[in-house]
Amino acid sequence: MWREKKPMAVSQTYTAPVLPPPVKPFEEKPMVETTKSSSVISSDPGHTVLGRSVVFKGDLSGSEDLVIAGQFEGTLNVEGHCVTVGPEGKVKADVQAARVVIHGSVHGNISVRERVEIHKTGHVVGDVLAPGISIEDGAYLKGKIEIIRDGEEPEAVRSFAPLRAVETIA
Repeated sequence: MWREKKPMAVSQTYTAPVLPPPVKPFEEKPMVETTKSSSVISSDPGHTVLGRSVVFKGDLSGSEDLVIAGQFEGTLNVEGHCVTVGPEGKVKADVQAARVVIHGSVHGNISVRERVEIHKTGHVVGDVLAPGISIEDGAYLKGKIEIIRDGEEPEAVRSFAPLRAVETIA
């Protein structure tokens, strides 16, 4: 009927417990904050950088290159040097410089001795006075462009008149 279970022979062998591999001590490393890699913003000693969180109002003049990643409002004069407006930069100012490179937004007149570059993310509302200008496909420019020829220095190079509001007729 019921089958009887036969006792099984049990062999007595000892197996050593398997130990986990030795744990390497935990080395705490500081977190590295990843930032946007941009060829626009440089930390060279010959540059002044207005960071993304900086809001500056007033008159600014200097004798070194300037990178604006934040907001600037007023007048800007860095004769003989370059002004770069970063992709997130917003400038509401008349700008005088040797060269201006725009990736962000500029509302105001721009007067340069060498060249103005407006990249595809650039947005300019104002008059441009320069010997050379480069406007990339996709860039926005609303204003007058006056090209200065060699040896020519109109009075407007020294100072642009501020933009005047245009009245619309209803």
